[in-house]
Amino acid sequence: MNYTSIFEKIFKELEKTPATGKVADYIPELAKVDPEKFGVHLTTIDDQHASFGDSNEKFSIQSIAKVLSLTLAYKWEDEKLWHRVGVEPSGTPFNSLLQLEHEKGIPRNPMINSGALVVCDILTSHMENPKEEFLHFVRKVSGNASLQYSSTIAESEKTMSYINTALINLMKYFNNINNDIDEVMDFYFNLCSIEMTCKELAHTFLYLANYGVNPYSKERIITASKTKRINAIMQLCGFYDQAGDFSFKIGLPGKSGVGGGIVAVHPGKYALSVWSPRLNTNGNSNLGMKFLERFTTETEYSIF
Repeated sequence: MNYTSIFEKIFKELEKTPATGKVADYIPELAKVDPEKFGVHLTTIDDQHASFGDSNEKFSIQSIAKVLSLTLAYKWEDEKLWHRVGVEPSGTPFNSLLQLEHEKGIPRNPMINSGALVVCDILTSHMENPKEEFLHFVRKVSGNASLQYSSTIAESEKTMSYINTALINLMKYFNNINNDIDEVMDFYFNLCSIEMTCKELAHTFLYLANYGVNPYSKERIITASKTKRINAIMQLCGFYDQAGDFSFKIGLPGKSGVGGGIVAVHPGKYALSVWSPRLNTNGNSNLGMKFLERFTTETEYSIF
């Protein structure tokens, strides 16, 4: 299948529709991103590649990194992890305080901010130098030793961290945060600040398309059983309160970030990343969602 020609065809169709949505301007550094950028890259588990547009330009992956932190925490904690964070879709915004208070400090799932903060707390308990050791893990999974945190983006997020600070304090009150709040928050902001290209991001997520094994290094990152469960969480929870819409229209496990990126995996076939900074009201890439819907329709590839 000629994926590149399919990418071009879909993009030309979408170009005819009015541009809607806006960049994540509540984070000062992300407000500076050119809203017209668009890139896509697909990598198969047998090393075939297809790309289009700004696929080799780095962007902040933001909440997409939550899948990588979840992978490491699940690898270490096994089923104990689910005592502290659930696996249910939230049905509410990704930074909802009301739901968290109602459920006594246990986040609905690891893909919303409160759940990712609990995962960061768990990793902080396991690691002597959380930021260094997590970055080492991401570099290993991606096969890319040059990946870095963006201190500029991390510091920018800290200046607007009021709701995340409220979330972690509420969970501390309910005894679901064990470490120093400032340390966990610093780790979380750096985790979200990692920058990748569409190509690097698709490559990084290949282990979830290959049943837990990195197809290049042949190293097992996580068990096949846990891979299945992480993919299920992405399917159910990867797009906040638009997860049902994504599953209904696109039919792949995936995760979005407010940097405008989306990554999706087709188990046994490929990992695909798309980047377009304009977000819809749910915090997901507006053009990215439309692009992926047309892509799975055109290729007739989905898990259903």
